[in-house]
Parts: sequence; structure tokens; C-alpha cells
Amino acid sequence: MSTYSPEKFELKGLPFEVNRLTPRIGAEILNIDLSKSLDKELKELIYEALLVYKVIFFREQDLTTEQHLEFSRNFGDLEVHPFAPYKENFPEVLSITHNEKSPGRENTWHSDVTWRLEPSLGSVLRMIEKPTHGGDTLFANMCAAYDDLSDDIKVRLEGAVAIHDFEGFRKRLIKEGKSPEEIKAFNDKYPMPEHPVIRTHPDTKEKMIYVNQAFTQYIKGWENEESDSMLKYLYSRASIPEYQCRFSWNNNSIAFWDNRSCQHYAASDYWPHVRRVERVTIIGDRPY
Repeated sequence: MSTYSPEKFELKGLPFEVNRLTPRIGAEILNIDLSKSLDKELKELIYEALLVYKVIFFREQDLTTEQHLEFSRNFGDLEVHPFAPYKENFPEVLSITHNEKSPGRENTWHSDVTWRLEPSLGSVLRMIEKPTHGGDTLFANMCAAYDDLSDDIKVRLEGAVAIHDFEGFRKRLIKEGKSPEEIKAFNDKYPMPEHPVIRTHPDTKEKMIYVNQAFTQYIKGWENEESDSMLKYLYSRASIPEYQCRFSWNNNSIAFWDNRSCQHYAASDYWPHVRRVERVTIIGDRPY
């Protein structure tokens, strides 16, 4: 039986309403207008909700790009993604559009930018144009997934570290015609970091599975077969429905997820329809 009790993770007495999506992850935050500046108390309560529910959602938020950035900056400095397209004049805003000529490709369970030495704290994504049907995003609570591991596996993974890399982006850069010198410059700037397989959250002190199918390469010091087998098992934990919530978007809906404690998967089931989003990412710290 799981030791991860949802009753322990509940917020009460708030200036906004909370509608939980599932017992273990996800909540809609109601009766709040993100176009207005946040005072210190409200900012702290929103962050607390993020820590408790791992991903929080806001609907009917018709924000300007400046307001999107202002809200995100309440929680830390913002990163510029070196490999993804950004909105003109706003380098911190990823502009991601999929359509008939560019099918969705974020349909792998992952945590964002774990190929950085200091992966992101979280991301704030706004739906600009939703598909006619489909295009939901799923999120998985990797703290709950860790809690449900057997004691033997927990002991085996204690102190283990994994190597991460931007391999998928590198292949795309090569396909786009980047020179060996340009590729080397990216490799030098973003060396393959080592992160703990089981990470401790810096705020909640929860432990979580911190490897993902998109960016993790292998467990350092393990035999290839042993590493591959364990990673395959750990990756599979995100796909268990009891750890998940699923969010159906409307235009001007916003998701704010804790990139340290959850993974996400953007369902690419809407081709050839258009799905257009803008994402702002908050810089995090080095995992331990």
C-alpha cells in the first residue's frame, strides 16, 4: 500500500478556490486574475499550492506577453532556451506551434531541460490556440512514484547518479546543417551533467524519481544492461494512471508545473490541427 497519503497535502483558508483534479497531483486555482500584480502573501500561497499539487492550472487568463513574464518572474529568474524558437523580441518566451507540417513531438514523459547543470524550477505555459480536439497534457507525480518503490530498489538507488544530455536537440541541430564547430560550442557550453537518480526537493524535502526518457542517458558506474533495465523500469513509473492527472486545455488556460517533482507528456493526437502555446521557464538549482 502506498505511503503517499493525499490527505496530508491539502491547503485550506485560501483567498482562492482549489479544485483538485486527482488525489495525488493537479489542481485548478479558481477566482484569481493573473493579469494583476501579486502581493507577497498571494505569491507565497500560489507557490505553496504548486509545492502541494505539483502542477496548478488557471483558466480564462487573457494575458499579454508582458503579464505572462511578470507572473513568472514572481518565482525566480527566467531562462532562455538555446535550442527552441522564441517569440520575437521576447527571448524568454518559447513559441511552440504544431500544425499539418509540424506534428507534435513532446509526447514523451520528461522533465524539462535536465541536460542543464541547474535544471528548471518550473514552467508556466499558456495555450494560445487549442486544437479542435485533443492536445491534452498529462502530468505524473514522481514523489508518489518514488514512495511506491520497493525498499530493495530504494536502497539500490541510494547515491546513484545518472548522466543527462541534450542528444535529441543535437541531432536536430546536425540535421539543420550546424557545423561541427557550432556543435562543439554547444557541447562545451552544456556539458553532460550528473544528477541524482533520486532527487530531494529543495523546499519540501520529498524524494522523487529524477530520470526521464527524453534526456537521461545512463546510470554512472553501472553495467550497460543493468543501467538500461533500471532506467526502463523507472521511466515506466510515470505512465501509471494513479500518479497522473490530465488537463484539457481552453484558449488562455495556463499550467504552472514544478519541474522538479513531476514529469509531463503532451498528447500529440490532434494532427493536422493547430496547437499553439507559449512557455516561460523559471531557472532552478542544482539537484541533490
